[in-house]
Amino acid sequence: MLLAIDTATYVAGLALYDRGQVLAEEVWHSAMTHTVELMPRVQRMLNTHQVAVESLVGIGVSLGPGSFTGLRIGLAAAKGMALPYRLPLVGVPTLDVEAYPFQRAGQPVWGVIRAGRGRLAVACYDNVDGTWSQTIPPTLTTIEGLCDLATEPAVFTGEIDEQGASALRERLGQGATIPSAAIRLRRPACLAELAAARLSRDDMDDVATLAPIYLQHPAVGR
Repeated sequence: MLLAIDTATYVAGLALYDRGQVLAEEVWHSAMTHTVELMPRVQRMLNTHQVAVESLVGIGVSLGPGSFTGLRIGLAAAKGMALPYRLPLVGVPTLDVEAYPFQRAGQPVWGVIRAGRGRLAVACYDNVDGTWSQTIPPTLTTIEGLCDLATEPAVFTGEIDEQGASALRERLGQGATIPSAAIRLRRPACLAELAAARLSRDDMDDVATLAPIYLQHPAVGR
């Protein structure tokens, strides 16, 4: 059983994943109060499915970019569970999780995360020679800047509000495919699946040194 933890942004989530099946998943809108929300929800999910922390095969955690506070809390919780029981820990970039469901879209996929002050953290993914790859690394920009970066028709997913969706459609027209709010919601089950794939290859991170991905100094972020 693998536990996935995502507190990278105001969209927070947990999932339990076991041998190709999603056993539990919870997504909630956090008012950036992850400190008081996270561990009670983790404990409730584990208790509901009668899973002890020490019996987990590993923990997957969202690494960012995202909120400084949210990332710090999620990673601290994951390490706090992994260290005592020597559980494998896998960090997964948050934008990888957003783009993951759209690998077969047949066009580039832009993952979008709100970064505060009207800014967005974005990255682009596409199939390159048959391999799903990040083609443009995480970048801090605005909705106007994203329109400039998107030089070909693409899927835009993640934390896109109605104003942003309207701007993308106005600038890019038919070149902007924006899934519905339910479809573009970042899912912790996808984080769990990505982490499980790495664990199947014995690919895990160093619990002591794993750190969040920041696009700016935490002092000026949220």
